[in-house]
Amino acid sequence: MAFFRTATLLGLLTGILLAVGYVIAGVSGMTLFLFISFLINFVSYWYSDKIVLGMYRAKEIPKDANPQLHQIVENLAREEKIPKPKVYLVDSDIMNAFATGRSPKKSAVAVTSGLLRNLNKDEIEGVLAHELSHIKNRDTLTSTVAATVAGAIGYIAQIAWWSSFGGNRERSPLLLPLLIFAPFAAMLIQLAISRTREFKADYTGAVISKKPLSLASALQKISDNAKNNPIQGNAATSHLFIVNPFRSDAFIGLFSTHPKTEERIQRLRELAKKM
Repeated sequence: MAFFRTATLLGLLTGILLAVGYVIAGVSGMTLFLFISFLINFVSYWYSDKIVLGMYRAKEIPKDANPQLHQIVENLAREEKIPKPKVYLVDSDIMNAFATGRSPKKSAVAVTSGLLRNLNKDEIEGVLAHELSHIKNRDTLTSTVAATVAGAIGYIAQIAWWSSFGGNRERSPLLLPLLIFAPFAAMLIQLAISRTREFKADYTGAVISKKPLSLASALQKISDNAKNNPIQGNAATSHLFIVNPFRSDAFIGLFSTHPKTEERIQRLRELAKKM
């Protein structure tokens, strides 16, 4: 299922890249962008985790530097029945976390220094249980590939726009709509894979950690922090994080990569009653 989702995602995003190439330079441009898409797909499959970790200057945390954090990850990985992922730190006051990697055996979980300072142990455990659930459910490959390829589409669309000032004038009128459509289409594809898996990871993480209210509390704190302190980075990676770090919940709706935080919290509270 994970392979099918990833293959479908790559196919759709590749189609967008080919459309960009055709508008820029016709069949020859489409041929060039077909080659570029193969290269991007190859790199995103094998190296997208390193690319995303590099975007946020994440550094691996040695076990002796934070033994408690490593112990939490180790215990949760045992409960999830997956290999222990590598643990990374993003030096940022903003509270957030994400998981990445093409498989449970090649995975990593990253937390910000702000999250470690501002959440208590149970809340951190809830957040990490959510992220390890993404790894167990094999969401991370699809999500990380989406972040890499969608980011590339946005960048190429910008190139397409600037090329209109000295390129083929017959095709130039198509570049402005393309500049808007290509990143927008990539975003819609991301949305198709993002919201449902967030609910699923909330549920699985809450059951594994046995602390749904702690995860709910963490989500509220992270969401409140994100409203006032949007993170600096590529918005194409927004779906990787436990809470969208680029814009506040005031804009969450049809075009958000995450469900409303209030709805997630409500579901966790209902789960707590059942547990």
